[in-house]
Amino acid sequence: MGYAANQPEVSTFRPGQYAPSRTAATPWGSGILDVVTTTLITGASSGLGAEMARQFAALGHDLALVARRVDRLDGLQTELLAAHPGRRVEVRALDVTDPVAVRQVVHELNAAMGGLDRVIVNAGLGKGAPIGTGGDAANRETAQTNVLGALAQCESAMEVFRQRGQGHLVVISSVSAMRGMPKAMTTYAASKAFVAHLAEGIRAEVMGEPGLAIDVTTVYPGYIRSEMNDRVVQDTPLMVSTEEGVRAIVVAVEKRAHNALVPPWPWEPIGRALKVLPLQLVRRLG
Repeated sequence: MGYAANQPEVSTFRPGQYAPSRTAATPWGSGILDVVTTTLITGASSGLGAEMARQFAALGHDLALVARRVDRLDGLQTELLAAHPGRRVEVRALDVTDPVAVRQVVHELNAAMGGLDRVIVNAGLGKGAPIGTGGDAANRETAQTNVLGALAQCESAMEVFRQRGQGHLVVISSVSAMRGMPKAMTTYAASKAFVAHLAEGIRAEVMGEPGLAIDVTTVYPGYIRSEMNDRVVQDTPLMVSTEEGVRAIVVAVEKRAHNALVPPWPWEPIGRALKVLPLQLVRRLG
């Protein structure tokens, strides 16, 4: 699903520095060889995932896109290949709550694409209800997707990266992960805290490990317009467009930052404040 000419493998990189797997001529036809990064994005059928696909394709990435709604993926693939005919875009249907399917699809795409350089763990749910009020089904669904689904994605991505000796794992957390949140956000915020701590644990393990050049980035988005929050009124304070918010995510990912609150303003200072604010103030954000 999508085409790109065979590319030569890049087999050397300095210890501790990641090297993408292939090279290709620049879009200007200068003959200068630039690296081509192959990026897998989960939850890519809409919202932040779909916009990340658009912006990474514009940067020259080859893409592997997965989501449950494959009809939307097919449309996105057509759009991307029309806008960037030199790129390769593969799509697959995937429910991240099925760990067997996650492993199968990730390894299949790794083989099909000649190696995955980056995996972005983006698929997630935002459903929820106050604990003990009868909304446990929504809370369980969010926890299963955001916790067990994220764990399955990280397991499979790290299997690939350990085999290759290199890679870049990116997890999408949330500013809400900074503290426990009340009401409908309780389970969601807790699940995103799990994601952040999972990523930090992986980073601690691979940091300085001989023979491994694996980076781990945790992104904490603030209020970014997406399908997940499309029922929120448009004039919500601090809400930015999908395009603007994802632009900040892409910048942080390309820098291979360990942690990034995005957009940096105002979420970096807000994130620092959240860690120390009294709970009486934090609860007003729920």
